[in-house]
Amino acid sequence: MLIFVILHKLFNNIERLAMTTRREFIKNVAIGTAAVSVGGILPSFSAKSYSNIVGANDKIRMAAIGVNSRGNVLATGFAKEKGCEVSHICDVDSRAMEKTISNVEKTAGNKPKGEKDIRKLLESNEIDAVIIATPEHWHAPAALMAMKAGKHVYLEKPTSHNPAENEILMQAVPKYNRIVQTGMQRRSWPNVVKAIKEVKEGAIGNVYFGKAWYAANRPSIGVGAITPVPTWLDWELWQGPAPRVNSYKDNYVHYNWHWFHNWGTGEAGNNGVHFIDLLRWGMGLEFPTEVSSTGGRYWYKDDWEFPDTQVVNYGYNDNKLISWEGRSCNGKDIEDSSVGGAFYGEKGTLILSGGNSYKIYDLKNKLIKDVVSELEFKEGDRMNPSQKLDSFHYENFLDAIRKNTPLAADMNVGGISTTLALLGNIAQQTKSTLKTNPSNGHILNNKAASKLWSRKYEKGWEMKL
Repeated sequence: MLIFVILHKLFNNIERLAMTTRREFIKNVAIGTAAVSVGGILPSFSAKSYSNIVGANDKIRMAAIGVNSRGNVLATGFAKEKGCEVSHICDVDSRAMEKTISNVEKTAGNKPKGEKDIRKLLESNEIDAVIIATPEHWHAPAALMAMKAGKHVYLEKPTSHNPAENEILMQAVPKYNRIVQTGMQRRSWPNVVKAIKEVKEGAIGNVYFGKAWYAANRPSIGVGAITPVPTWLDWELWQGPAPRVNSYKDNYVHYNWHWFHNWGTGEAGNNGVHFIDLLRWGMGLEFPTEVSSTGGRYWYKDDWEFPDTQVVNYGYNDNKLISWEGRSCNGKDIEDSSVGGAFYGEKGTLILSGGNSYKIYDLKNKLIKDVVSELEFKEGDRMNPSQKLDSFHYENFLDAIRKNTPLAADMNVGGISTTLALLGNIAQQTKSTLKTNPSNGHILNNKAASKLWSRKYEKGWEMKL
């Protein structure tokens, strides 16, 4: 009789729980504190297992913010995931918004609502989580706004436009108790995970040097002409938190914003951050003690403000070194890949290609292991090189919301790796070797460089916890 009374109370509690808002319910599941506590009543049926069962059946509604290119890929990718509905699309480019609404409808069958203004979007109680794939000057401010609005966040790389923003986001995650996955998607690719495990377990001995690279043949962006703002673009809202550039030029939007300091982070933040992250992961490193950078805009004479050729070195006190080489105007492969990373150890070398594969060589350059992947990685596809592989990362994010599964690339992971890329840019801009605090990455005894740790914001758009 007692067991029936207990079950009756349990089902009554479940019924009451169902009457709460979707957003509050998912929040409770995510932090492992479902409103019903049954631990200690029924054997092998704890509060945690209860939340896992119910959460797995709950649909997560997502909004995609910034969908001209990568955001369109992410929106349609998440739309394919079981138990996930992309319900809203937000972009200041009306063409991009309509295109992605159409693509999601074709992919999943539902037609998302469109909204131009992120501030209005985040007021909606119909949204549980957001995808942020805006231009980079918007990444951190949008993520903070979303957390304040009670939304979980999938944040594309780089996680910020400047290092100070990463610190704010790292503090915001526990303060607002949100799930934040960063776009370091290779941390979820199966063979990359295996490769890092091999490095950590000593397959090539003690690793003392890691090298990463990215090589492409990007064309000139030219010298922009001042033109009227296109009718399909809200230029004021596009600039958002960045200091205003009143004159609109025809080579700003889209994609070329990557190469302007006011909005982008150059090739280091755009692509370098991925393999800087993997080297950090495999070598067990966080912040360095020294950062130097050499390079310049060597090839074209145009409006591009970052280097097209750059080598950044990160030194660590415990006799370890990371190096990143970026070539935007010469796509010659390194180790048969346009993008990749290498771990150099006392017993050999492990090479990660751009995709889900790796090779191990001994000290005599003999190939001793070759791990290939059936899942395709399309080199040169700057928007969607790895759709099937990235699904592992999407699933990890959704499971973290539903079941409190550990994230593959939380805000600390993405924030530290992004800060390293940005420190390389700061060293380049100031033409100085930076001495940095290994506990937090802060720049030591260099006033000019320290000024670039943060940025000026347009009035009213400042990031505040």
